Amino acid sequence: MTIIEDLSIEEKLTILSDSAKYDVACTSSGVDRKGKAGSMGNTAACGICHSFAADGRCISLLKILYTNECIYDCKYCVNRRSNDTLRTSFTPEEICELTMQFYRRNYIEGLFLSSGIRKNPTQTMEEIYTALYLLREVHHFNGYIHVKAIPGADPQIIEWIGLLADRMSTNLELPTAAGLKELAPNKTRKTILMPMRQIQRGIQGDFGNIQRIDGSRESISKGEPAKPEKEEENLEMIPSGLQPSDLRERLLYQDDEEMLSSVKEHRMVVSSKPERKQFVPAGQSTQMIIGATPENDYQIMTVAQALYRQYDLKRVFYSAYIAMNDDSKLPAVGTKPPLLREHRLYQADWLLRYYGFEAGELLTEEQPNFNVYLDPKCEWALRHLEYFPVEINKATYQMLLRVPGIGVKSARRIVGARKSTVLNFDALKRIGVVLKRAHYFITCNGKMMYQTKIDEDYITRRILELDRRKNWELDYDVTFKQLSLFDDFCGQRAK
Repeated sequence: MTIIEDLSIEEKLTILSDSAKYDVACTSSGVDRKGKAGSMGNTAACGICHSFAADGRCISLLKILYTNECIYDCKYCVNRRSNDTLRTSFTPEEICELTMQFYRRNYIEGLFLSSGIRKNPTQTMEEIYTALYLLREVHHFNGYIHVKAIPGADPQIIEWIGLLADRMSTNLELPTAAGLKELAPNKTRKTILMPMRQIQRGIQGDFGNIQRIDGSRESISKGEPAKPEKEEENLEMIPSGLQPSDLRERLLYQDDEEMLSSVKEHRMVVSSKPERKQFVPAGQSTQMIIGATPENDYQIMTVAQALYRQYDLKRVFYSAYIAMNDDSKLPAVGTKPPLLREHRLYQADWLLRYYGFEAGELLTEEQPNFNVYLDPKCEWALRHLEYFPVEINKATYQMLLRVPGIGVKSARRIVGARKSTVLNFDALKRIGVVLKRAHYFITCNGKMMYQTKIDEDYITRRILELDRRKNWELDYDVTFKQLSLFDDFCGQRAK
């Protein structure tokens, strides 16, 4: 491992933005276009990624690692300790400089900051906190900030970061504890779930029962002893101490007297708790790597369902494993990432969150994997043809949601429209129903759109023909695209 400190910010950005691309949250812009005479503006590929806001707007984020140094040796990670790769780290001031300069040039609207682990989790998180404190309190940056919480860090510093960030996430890494033990022996499910639970409680306004690094429990906000609470697991923690930041002497704007004075003024208070604000207002999320370990889809969806219910997550991200490391316990280098499987998991995830499905309905122990060539909703409908066809003018809202080709908005429009009219297929098309998929499963006024045989093999063949081109494009997509960071963007919802 070669660590280089004496690099320019641009050189660090190249290294640390490349290292961050495997952390799922948004999609890389993939564009690098320099400015030229007679034109205004340019694009910079390094570190710029795209996500989508709740209203569908495209949001540009600066997506980087604070450091790609790491004390852990997770077999699946490109930044693992044993990999012979170039290592470097930003300083808190450099994070501020990059964010503010990109923002002023209208390249970005926010920051996505993850990190490897230098020395110990608490020190790394405390340096990240320093960067966020300077951004929010010194530079008054009011843009979107998403920060990764590092398991094993002191809960106090996680709480303070949560008062500065819009969203936090703690990566579950692998779907099961057994897979984690096999590929990431330095991590445990218990240490990962600890900050996840803390963030959940913070969002709910309950800071009163947080387990500290030394194993004691206390109220961080009030400094008072908290009543013991039964935990799901006996959490293991990594011993570490909370040390005040030693801010680097190099400041952002050497020629700006006002900014120089402002930063110096805050140097002595940067390790203090920020003024009370809303805690992680955009909620928390997590990520699971898919394909590095042999878990089936049923196990993955069951874990995701439990996370949504027990930890109030906004999103679970599924990241198709990209075989970059040569290890006997991993898929061989060059193995194609399971992108189509990843896509089906995202569609199934949408069904859990918005369509009223249960993981046990979509899959079972006897049938534990999705058919990658059918979307999960179609697959469920084809296995349960006894429910179909449904009469559009009489079916309940819950049943309409289970019809392939009908989404949440379409189902609501149908329920609203049929209060004043009798719907036909032309009306359904105007409402937004995908009739080329839905017509196998519905009737209008007792009649089907076409004379269709209600037979699983017959309908399956025709739906596969509809999706053949789309499935091929997903299966061979080499850009490794993921869904939006935001939880209610409907760009790839299951219909």
